Amino acid sequence: MSDRYATGMSVRRSVLGDAHVDRAEAQKSEFDRPFQELITEGAWGTVWAGDRITPRERSMLTLALLAATGNFEEIPMHVRATANTGASKDDIIEAFLHVAIYAGVPRANHAIKLAKQVLDEMEEPADD
Repeated sequence: MSDRYATGMSVRRSVLGDAHVDRAEAQKSEFDRPFQELITEGAWGTVWAGDRITPRERSMLTLALLAATGNFEEIPMHVRATANTGASKDDIIEAFLHVAIYAGVPRANHAIKLAKQVLDEMEEPADD
């Protein structure tokens, strides 16, 4: 395991949480191992591990880019991650307002719908 991979796993766990990463790791196969290594080293070990902007700012950028490019399936995961990155509800809506202006109202509208659902789930009391 490379240092960048180890850093990536640490950052990935701090942003997405152990439970999410453990589930993803359990589903990893020999087929997708190269892809998982790429995103762990590249996305998490390089981009998310950088120190030029804060995790909060990275969350906002990530959410805006996912919405702007129509990659909606990852939005719920990254909305949940805001609990660990410090991005607030206000930050999330601001990111999507930018999407509406620069990438289109339908994409922002769908992203906001997804974010509302996830934020509501996050506010529900846990069943103990």
